[in-house]
Amino acid sequence: MSSTALNGLLEYLYGTLSADNMCWIAAHLMERADRIKGAELSPYTMEEINDRLDKAEQDFDAGLGRTSEEVFKRLDEKFQTELRASTV
Repeated sequence: MSSTALNGLLEYLYGTLSADNMCWIAAHLMERADRIKGAELSPYTMEEINDRLDKAEQDFDAGLGRTSEEVFKRLDEKFQTELRASTV
């Protein structure tokens, strides 16, 4: 949106909203902006990618990983427990 359009919107809001309304809108706009900014990820550098791979290989060699079968079994058990709890 152009700065002219934004300024026009701002002037319109100044003229039509109470102070409480302005605070409410400001809080909601800031919350939304923070979520959007938080969702913007910066790309990893090659050094960061290599560090992550090295760590994953160390974890694998140390036996710290789980197979996909183990993961899905745990998820299934968790969902079954939650399903039983929600039907009670």
